[in-house]
Amino acid sequence: MRMYWQLVVANVKDMVRDRMSLFWFVAFPLLCTFLFGAIFSGVDDGERTFDIGLVVEDQSLLGHGIVTAFESVPAFNVHRGSEQDELDSLRQGKRFAVVVVPELSIQAMASGSSTEVLVYYDESQQNYARMVVAAVDDILAEIERRATNAPRLFTTKTLSIHVEEFTTIDYLIPGIIAMASMQLGLFGTFTYVELRERKIIKRLGATPLPRSMVLWAEILVRLVMSVVQCLVILVVGALVFDIKVVGNWIYIIGAVMLGAATFISLGYFLVSFAKTNEAAQGLVQMVHFPMMFLSGIYFPIEIMPPLLKPVMNAMPLTYLGDLMRHNILGLPSQFGVQKDLAILFAWLLVTLWLAIKRFRWE
Repeated sequence: MRMYWQLVVANVKDMVRDRMSLFWFVAFPLLCTFLFGAIFSGVDDGERTFDIGLVVEDQSLLGHGIVTAFESVPAFNVHRGSEQDELDSLRQGKRFAVVVVPELSIQAMASGSSTEVLVYYDESQQNYARMVVAAVDDILAEIERRATNAPRLFTTKTLSIHVEEFTTIDYLIPGIIAMASMQLGLFGTFTYVELRERKIIKRLGATPLPRSMVLWAEILVRLVMSVVQCLVILVVGALVFDIKVVGNWIYIIGAVMLGAATFISLGYFLVSFAKTNEAAQGLVQMVHFPMMFLSGIYFPIEIMPPLLKPVMNAMPLTYLGDLMRHNILGLPSQFGVQKDLAILFAWLLVTLWLAIKRFRWE
């Protein structure tokens, strides 16, 4: 056992001396934290307003009432103009949506006839478009109720509760931690490939030291390093950008170690196909870059093309990022915590089995 801890210390010293490893495992995640923090710190999408083009062809009192109703919504910056002018502004990106209200008839509304109101919106903003269309529906429903003197079936009573507010950087920090765990697991396997390529592993076979002990010492160092990464990023985020950690620390650390173990197994499986360190780096990069940009840690999955979503839903980093956001921020899990854990464990067990099956010391 004493020999094992000496190997652990040797691995730590080797990692500290390797400036490239320090960059990828510590400096790069912190660089991402400061970069995204400088850009998104304090950004709150809840305060967003929308430029709405409003075309009301009806010039009666009812038409003027519609204009007043839309202008009374704080989130709407209402612009009046012709239908063609407003649609041109929408195409140029100057409007978020354009609402076109035709000639209206109170008698027709009272008799139950519907009037078609057109809502044009920017198709690249699907998430916000749902909110705007819902708001337009509510406005028109209230106008219709008042115009036809229909009684209200429900009344609302407002009650205030305290809700934690999250900024964009709060949302990004868990993704950065997930990315750091991925890089630690994948890039850390290069050390083993280098030792194998230099025949050091082969020479250890002639000594009393079990070669498997070298591997387990390396794995332990990286698991501990994943926790250190997480703590450093969270401390920096809390001190510099005032991020809010509302989750249970045991769950946070457990999720980090599960993610690190998953990517360590995946890394060893990938490098089992490589004979040289250069080949191993190429294989790892082929997996690393798609996961970094297609797993939803930086960009929401909802905005991605439907063609890519099956690929994104198969990536372990997608579920690690979702699990970290739930554990750190207390946000509802997009896929469900049980599904996140199940898929990460499945990736861990399958890649571990494949790595063991293909593993070779020489």
